[in-house]
Amino acid sequence: MSATGTRKTVAVMVLIPVVAALALWAFAWPAARLAPRDLPLGVAGPATATAPLEQRLAEHDGAFEVHRYDSEEAARTAIEDRVVYGAVVVTPQGPRLLTASAASPVVAGLLREAVTAQLPAGAPVQVTDVVPTPADDPRGSAFGSSLFPLILAGAASGVVATVLGLRRGRAVLALAGAAALAGIVGATLAHSWLGALTGSWWAEAGVLGLTVLAIGATLAGLAALFGKPGLGLGALLMVLLGNPFSGAASAPELLPAPAGALGQLLPPGAGGSALRSVAFFDGAGAGSPLLVLGVWAALGLAAVALGGRRTRPATEPETTPAPQPAPVG
Repeated sequence: MSATGTRKTVAVMVLIPVVAALALWAFAWPAARLAPRDLPLGVAGPATATAPLEQRLAEHDGAFEVHRYDSEEAARTAIEDRVVYGAVVVTPQGPRLLTASAASPVVAGLLREAVTAQLPAGAPVQVTDVVPTPADDPRGSAFGSSLFPLILAGAASGVVATVLGLRRGRAVLALAGAAALAGIVGATLAHSWLGALTGSWWAEAGVLGLTVLAIGATLAGLAALFGKPGLGLGALLMVLLGNPFSGAASAPELLPAPAGALGQLLPPGAGGSALRSVAFFDGAGAGSPLLVLGVWAALGLAAVALGGRRTRPATEPETTPAPQPAPVG
């Protein structure tokens, strides 16, 4: 075996375990460390009545970010606006818990357990789900599973556009067209067929398409700037980091630092948050994630255009002027 062949064999033998270890770390580490970290939680009622509850919540150092509200109505509004995940309403008859399982079924269950633990054994807790999950997806399983296909679709669009050698305007058109169609197909399946989404159909299709575009444009843009290593870098960001750090199946505030914050700055996490907002909360809280998606999409498409312009002169064959016939006589 030649020296080159030996080096390639050793490289494959070393690279695959490294990738496997990185994938296991990225996917298993956040899932094994789920716990509330500055989880926004409301407390409603008279200050004298809520003070003991706030003190008990503060004992869980760094677990909850407590927001005070004067009334149950104000707490409900905060939940519907995605300011908090839930709220404890203190009444003379005992505490009542307001949740929003549509924001995260995992968080809703966690809050129910946390409030129950604060009461005497056997004491009932009245729970009201202010924004419930759809009847066709009561556990939010379909929603949580919808993110990975979007990542694959976006990554595939970037890879295919690169492999086919599309440049500049053609690449931009192909990426935008594929993303728009993917958004329509995704909304048709998730909303119209599975019933996992219940918001505005066109808004959901738009978020799905923008998510695919942000991912695809990023991969194609990195490839246009750096060649094949750019595709690897894009896959690392979107698949190995973006997907497990997205918090779509739980909540960003349940992931260990810095995974939760980083995930919301990447298209998969931003796309999941924006989709949840438009599907269940009439768009409340969608501004920041949509901005993140727009920035990634714009930067990726700009890189595709600039990269294509930079590399085109090097790929076009040089032309030489045709020889002129010698003058006669």
